[in-house]
Amino acid sequence: MKRTLGTCYYPEHWPRATWEEDARRMAEAGLTWVRIGEFAWSRLEPQPGQYDFGWLDDAIDVLGTAGLKVVLGTPTATPPRWMVDRHPDMLAVDAEGRPRKFGSRRHYCFSHRGYREECAVITGKLAERYGRNPHVAAWQTDNEYACHDTVLSYSEAARQGFRGWLRAQYPGKGNDGDIDALNRAWGNVFWSMEYDSFDQIDLPNLTVTEPNPSHVLDFRRFASDEVVSFNRLQVEIIRRHSDAPISHNYMGKITDFDHYKVGDDLDIAAWDSYPLGFLEDRLTATEAHRRTYARQGDPDFQAFHHDLYRAVGRGRMWVMEQQPGPVNWAPYNPAPLPGMVRIWTWEAFAHGAEAVCYFRWRQAPMAQELMHAGMLRPDSADAPAIVEAREVAAELADAPDVARAQAPVALLFDYEADWTWQIQPHGRGLSYFDLVFETYRGLRKLGLSVDILRPGGDLSGYRLIVAPGAMYLPETVKTALAESGAVVLLGPRSGARTENMAIPVPLPPAMPGLDALVSRVESLRPDMPVALKTTGAVTLYREFVEGSAEVIEESVDGAPVLIAQGPLAYVSGWLDAAALARVLNWACDKAGLETCEMPEGVRRRETGAECFWFNYSESAAEVAGQTLPPISVTRV
Repeated sequence: MKRTLGTCYYPEHWPRATWEEDARRMAEAGLTWVRIGEFAWSRLEPQPGQYDFGWLDDAIDVLGTAGLKVVLGTPTATPPRWMVDRHPDMLAVDAEGRPRKFGSRRHYCFSHRGYREECAVITGKLAERYGRNPHVAAWQTDNEYACHDTVLSYSEAARQGFRGWLRAQYPGKGNDGDIDALNRAWGNVFWSMEYDSFDQIDLPNLTVTEPNPSHVLDFRRFASDEVVSFNRLQVEIIRRHSDAPISHNYMGKITDFDHYKVGDDLDIAAWDSYPLGFLEDRLTATEAHRRTYARQGDPDFQAFHHDLYRAVGRGRMWVMEQQPGPVNWAPYNPAPLPGMVRIWTWEAFAHGAEAVCYFRWRQAPMAQELMHAGMLRPDSADAPAIVEAREVAAELADAPDVARAQAPVALLFDYEADWTWQIQPHGRGLSYFDLVFETYRGLRKLGLSVDILRPGGDLSGYRLIVAPGAMYLPETVKTALAESGAVVLLGPRSGARTENMAIPVPLPPAMPGLDALVSRVESLRPDMPVALKTTGAVTLYREFVEGSAEVIEESVDGAPVLIAQGPLAYVSGWLDAAALARVLNWACDKAGLETCEMPEGVRRRETGAECFWFNYSESAAEVAGQTLPPISVTRV
C-alpha cells in the first residue's frame, strides 16, 4: 500500500470562494486525503429534522474534482445547542456531580439513549447520501473518544445503564441477575457493603472514602463498553451504505476505554499525534528531559503510539492529525525545530502508517483553536509545515510501499491493567502506562524494533515477549506465554489480581513453569531507592519473591530482583533506567537477539523493506559505523 499524505479541512469555516483555490493548493502540495465534517452538525442540521447538505455536497465535489480523496467524519462529538435543549439530561456528569455543559465539545454522556438515537439518525443521513459517493473514500466515527475526560459519566443515564450491565454480567434466573454472585465477586461482606438488589447499586463516586475497588473496576468496564457500543452503532449504519474503510482517531496516553474492542469494529486505527504538546502535557519526565526535547518531542512517545495503534487496527494505522507547528492546549507551546514535521511524518511511516494527515489546513482566526498552527497562516500564506509536507511528498515519489515485518520483540499492553493500577496504585506516581512505556523506551535504546500486542494476541514467531504489570492474567494467557517458545519477561504486579480485583491464591504470579510467588510488597518513596548489587536500583515499588527459580539479580539487602526458570523470567520491582538496561540486555542475550546501544536521542526502526535511523538530537551522532546528522531521518 502506498504511503500518502493528507490534511484536515473545515470548508464551513471559510468563504465559498476559497474552496477551489484551497483544493488546488492541497493537490499541488502532494496531499491525497482531506478529512472534513466531524464538527459540522449545526451546519448539517441547523434545526431538528431540518437538513442542509448542499454545502457539503459542494465541498466534496470541489475536493474530488481536484483529485483529492475525502475522509468524512460523523459530527457526533459536537451536538448543537438545540440538541441540549431537546435532551437536557444528555450531558455527562463529573465525579463531583456537576454537569459538563454546552460551550465547547464532547458534551454528551455515552449512556444517554435519546442522544444515541439522534446520532443514529444523522449518521444514517450521511451514510445514505455519501456512502456511494466516489470521492468519499474513508470514514471517521465521532472524534477523539475520551478527550477532556468524557468517558466516565456519573449521570442518571449512566447509573441506570450500569445496573443493567451488572445484571448481564452476574446473570441469574430470569432477567434480574444474581445479586449474591455480585456480592461474592466484589467481597461486599467487607464493611457491610452487601446489596439486596441491583437497584440499590449506585455509581462509585461521592463515597466517604475510597469505593470498593471491585465496584470501580466493573464501572470502568461498563463505561468502556458504552464507548464500544456507541461506536458500533455508527459503524453498522455506515456499513449498510458504504464499502469504504472506517476509522476512529484515538489520542496519546488515553486509556479510559478499551481501544482494542473499539478497533475490532473498525478497519483502520487512526490517532492524533502532537509530539510537543504531549511532551509538556502528558509525558512523565524530568524538567531536564523536557528542555532537551522541547522543540523535537520525546524520541519514543510517538513511536510507542504508532506501534500501539497498529495493534489496535490489526495492522492498519493512520495518523489522522499530525502537529504542524505550535499547538494551543499544552502548558507551553513552542514551535518545532526546522525539519521536525518531516521527521515525525517519516517516523509514522517507518512504524507502518499508511497515511499522515496534518492538522489543520489553515489556522483558524476564531474560537478555541485560534492559537493552533496550520499548514497555512490565517491569511492563507504558507506556514512552515506545508514546506516540509511538500518535501515529504517529493520523497514519497520514489519510496517503497508500506511494508510490514514482524519485530523480534513483543510488548503486551492491556487497557484493563491500566484501570487496575489507577484504581489501586499503592503508591504515588505508580502508573501502568509509565511502566510499560519505560520498558518500551529501554528496548528502543537497544536499537530494537517492537510490536505491541493485546492480551491473548498471537505470540508465534517472537523471540522475546515482555509483559510488565498486567495485574490480571487469565490462565489462557499464562499458558500461551509459557508455551510460546520465546523468552518471556514478566514484570512487577503481573497476575497480582483476579478478574474481580482480589488477591489470587495461589499467590502471584502463578505462572506454569516458574516456581516463584510474591510473598509481600511495598511502595517506596522516590528518595528511597534500593540499590542492586550490580548497577542501578529498584525504585517506587518492589516485591519480595520466594521459590526455587534461579536468582539472576538481587538488591544489596539480598532480595531477588530478577529470577528465571527456563525461558520464563520475573522482575520483582520497578527498575530505574540503569537496572532496566541490565535486565533487558540479559533477556536479549538469552533470546539470542543482537542489540546496539543508541546514542542520546537516536532510535532505529526496521521494516520489511527499509531500516530507518532517527536522530532527535541537535548534535550529530555516530552509531553502527555511520554518522547521523542532527535532527535527521536516514533511510537505509
